[in-house]
Amino acid sequence: MDVKIMRLVVGPLQENCYLVYNENKECVVIDPGYSGKDLLKVIEDNHLNVLYILLTHGHIDHIGAVAYLKDKLKIEVYMHENDRYMLEDTDKKRASLYGMDVESTKVDKLVREGDKIKFSDYYFTVIETPGHTGGGVCYLIDDILFSGDTLFKGSIGRYDFPESDGLALMNSLKKLKKLDPKIYVLPGHGDETTIEEELQYNPYLRRI
Repeated sequence: MDVKIMRLVVGPLQENCYLVYNENKECVVIDPGYSGKDLLKVIEDNHLNVLYILLTHGHIDHIGAVAYLKDKLKIEVYMHENDRYMLEDTDKKRASLYGMDVESTKVDKLVREGDKIKFSDYYFTVIETPGHTGGGVCYLIDDILFSGDTLFKGSIGRYDFPESDGLALMNSLKKLKKLDPKIYVLPGHGDETTIEEELQYNPYLRRI
């Protein structure tokens, strides 16, 4: 695939923010979780033209820099309807526990299962994966899956939050198990993996 991906580990919870860009410097930002000024500097230093922001879910460590980037770059934000309240009315109390200052902003476009969002010569396909949150999604582009906090290398997202649902998360993981084993998985935290590797070694996928 002639698209490049830059991973930036941001914030106190070490969240993975991804910049996906092509040879023309068109760029999509996935989960800008913290430090908007630093992210903007990386974008400007690399002469990237950001088209829009994609959010996998609404937890503070994934949305912390959204309002700042949206204001500075005048771009649209894509998110699932079930998590929009997290962005539009941010939980400042929870954010303060991690020393974060998260500003609210509006969601511009709502995504749902099967939506295709054009980028370069490809499309991001939306896969609904609720469980970690009610509006969790993954984005699949070619052979790369941005899995948010649904699936990690050797683990899965937490489901003990008030907005979580363990049964829904297990059903979402069953959906991901059906993907091509060769697909690369770029999660919201930690190292990259593949569907094949997780089928073999992830204890949660092995037992469902």
